[in-house]
Amino acid sequence: MECYLNNRFKVSALLICLFFVLGCKDNEEQAQVDEKETLVMYQPSEMAKLMNAFYDYNQSLKASIVKGESLKPMPKDFLKIHTAQMTDANGRNATFRGFAPAFLKAQQNVLDSLSQTNLKSRYNNTINLCIACHKTECVGPIPRIKKLLIQ
Repeated sequence: MECYLNNRFKVSALLICLFFVLGCKDNEEQAQVDEKETLVMYQPSEMAKLMNAFYDYNQSLKASIVKGESLKPMPKDFLKIHTAQMTDANGRNATFRGFAPAFLKAQQNVLDSLSQTNLKSRYNNTINLCIACHKTECVGPIPRIKKLLIQ
């Protein structure tokens, strides 16, 4: 009986070792495959970064308008809208070239303290220009842009 238990223990130990070795081999092979696969990180274009800056700035403007605080001036980098490298080389079409200066003018009008137009209306006009332009190209960000509107 003792010999039977001894053999059974040896067989169990051998099976455990075998599973361990096979399991480690699979992990080593997977690690080698993972090392071979190179992850390519998304690099946003200059225009995508600029659009995110527009969003951040207008989000802070919205908060200031709602709280009745003074407004921060428009960053000079916004003028790069005419030259920033786009994700899609075809994106700077006639429609974009029409909307870009209109957007900049509307963005500057938000800060015009002498304007007879309500501040909230001037701000929402700027955001609506963004939405109108994005309806022609690159429609993905529209839901995010709509969140900038002051109700």
